[in-house]
Amino acid sequence: MASIQQWTLGMAPEDKTYYEQLGQRIARYRKAQGFTQVQLASMLGIAQQTLAHYEGGHLRVAVAMLTPLANALSVSVEELINKAPAAKKKRGPASILQRQIEQIGLMPRTKQKFISEMLDALIKQQQSA
Repeated sequence: MASIQQWTLGMAPEDKTYYEQLGQRIARYRKAQGFTQVQLASMLGIAQQTLAHYEGGHLRVAVAMLTPLANALSVSVEELINKAPAAKKKRGPASILQRQIEQIGLMPRTKQKFISEMLDALIKQQQSA
């Protein structure tokens, strides 16, 4: 793997500024959700050190990582890349249930289906009680 210096040496100054600002947004959204770097990195399947490099603007975020990252942070990709205002989002950390739903959304379809079936069974059981 190329060193961090090799990744940033070829960047135009405006690109470097953009990735630094993107990293700051990632860190801000992560903290608003109450996640540590370790927790978010684990959700994304990347190393904590990689996430730290993203947040520091030292490493370019892969395009394929934008959607999972935005989902994990409960923001749109547009908000993440700063193409839309974030004014519509409520402030403060998401509820535990909301974070769980978001994490389920990142799971493989088979696991999502299993969890959905379990929830349906619990809801039916509660409704008949």
